[in-house]
Amino acid sequence: MKTVYERADIVPLLAEIFRELGYEGTSLSRITERTGIGKGSLYHFFPGGKEEMASAVLAEVDAWFEQTIYQPLEKGDAHQAIAAMWADVNDYFRSGRRICLVGAFALDETRERFSAAIGDYFIRWIDALRSALVRAGCPQQEAQALAEEGVAGIQGALVLSRALDDRAVFTRSVETLAKRLEAAMR
Repeated sequence: MKTVYERADIVPLLAEIFRELGYEGTSLSRITERTGIGKGSLYHFFPGGKEEMASAVLAEVDAWFEQTIYQPLEKGDAHQAIAAMWADVNDYFRSGRRICLVGAFALDETRERFSAAIGDYFIRWIDALRSALVRAGCPQQEAQALAEEGVAGIQGALVLSRALDDRAVFTRSVETLAKRLEAAMR
């Protein structure tokens, strides 16, 4: 029996392949090998090839962060939204076992190709977190510094956790960052 795919079914599969192999290491052959989806079907869904696939993956990541992280931080109860951010980030990155695809693209040769999406991801996250911190009572300048520290800390913890093959590093780092931001909101 042949499986029938929709474009939306393929994007999460592509995301994991790009996470594992990077943009440059991902070829159509590797995609077909890992997904079982033929090149013809892939080109049907993504006529722009690998670049369109990567763009679709980045758009899906952005949509998840927009709905789950940015909007609650910008519009929700600040304390609850920040607490939820730590839990959601831990789940999304699978306690440090899943790399940040946007961060990986930022470090790869692909950075220029996807620079707008990469920059927007980090700017939106920092701005949304800063907004919540300000609403929680942090002065603007301190909120900006803490937001940058929080996002940088998450990204760094992902790298370190993966490099040391120790997901506890990610969990400890996120807990430490959460406590630091919580103390600043008092």
